[in-house]
Amino acid sequence: MKFLRYGEPGREKPGILDGNGVLRDLSGQVDDLEGDVLARLDSLTADGPVVEGNPRLGPPVAGTGKMVCIGLNYRDHAAETGATPPPEPMIFMKATSAICGPNDTLELPRGSTNTDWEVELGIVIGKRAKYITEDQVMDHIAGFVAVNDVSEREYQKRRAGQFTKGKSCDTFGPIGPWLVTPDEIADPQNLGLRLMVNGETRQDGNTADMIFGVVYSVAYLSQFMTLHPGDIIATGTPAGVGLGMDPPTFLKAGDEVVLEVDGLGQQRMIVAQG
Repeated sequence: MKFLRYGEPGREKPGILDGNGVLRDLSGQVDDLEGDVLARLDSLTADGPVVEGNPRLGPPVAGTGKMVCIGLNYRDHAAETGATPPPEPMIFMKATSAICGPNDTLELPRGSTNTDWEVELGIVIGKRAKYITEDQVMDHIAGFVAVNDVSEREYQKRRAGQFTKGKSCDTFGPIGPWLVTPDEIADPQNLGLRLMVNGETRQDGNTADMIFGVVYSVAYLSQFMTLHPGDIIATGTPAGVGLGMDPPTFLKAGDEVVLEVDGLGQQRMIVAQG
């Protein structure tokens, strides 16, 4: 099943795509796609009223308490940035205020010169997870989403401190368009990920190349922090980021960024000066 949220920022309504790809409203069944609702998505039905027109799509999950990112989780990406692959997952946080819709404007922070792209597979937690084992993980996942872990490399690498300040600017966390339930994803470790800038392919990878896979990563994180419904885990990016190009190339106002993950839909964002 494919779930989404539509409408103006802060006023989104829950929706679902029916078997013909038609958007239908879920407001008669749930208030929003958050909290305990994420543990019972399979009880929702695509028989609500059709949503007319082409409304804005918001992030397909609400109430995200934290967004946890796994860094350097593809060997080819670690190599292009001159880093050594970590012996266990390297994690950092992205502020939830960075989360936005899949087609919203991507805003360059004032003074930014090194804003970069990162297509990623995202995991949405559906049930509280603490100290779970790998064989319990899939029962705690509500679904999967496409993520762009937008990153300001100067802020991240040369402005002291940890990665968070380079990862958390407004609009640096586009999610969606859909929250896709696990039954529609035959193997989360065999999904193609692609990202284009102005029509030119920059990233073209596969989740099979992750160092730490979906199941391992969720179980691992649950040993350090309780994962709550709506929490999002971004699982890392393959090679092809702007930082790894020769010379390094970053986003500028007017650029178009399009990304897609197999089965999870497409994002299309225009870059603007914030």
